[in-house]
Amino acid sequence: QVHLVESGGGLVQAGGSLRLSCVVSGLAFRRYAMGWFRQAPGKEREFVAALSYVSYSVENAAYADSVKGRFTISSDSAENTVHLQMNSLKAEDTAVYYCGADFGTRLSTVVDEYEFWGQGTQVTVSS
Repeated sequence: QVHLVESGGGLVQAGGSLRLSCVVSGLAFRRYAMGWFRQAPGKEREFVAALSYVSYSVENAAYADSVKGRFTISSDSAENTVHLQMNSLKAEDTAVYYCGADFGTRLSTVVDEYEFWGQGTQVTVSS
């Protein structure tokens, strides 16, 4: 059974940082692209960042324009964990953050292309 469990959310002031983690079990970690998405109240879930393995040691990453230069996605394959380091947080980053798994190497920005999802973790940025 596949499980994705996010953690690391919380309340932070604007300009602060948070590091989200997503622990994955039940699937071959390196055979999946991992994505972070977020959903604010009243809005659709939107792409934040994604990472995939081109080879054993080479990763590709993609970011939404709104987070480029502030957020960094990384993975620890030994721990089957993907992280999202979020710096210079803004009030508009407030949302529930979800990690998803998409089989293969593509860096998809489309919600429906991800097969598995976690339950989400709340990030609240106060201005």
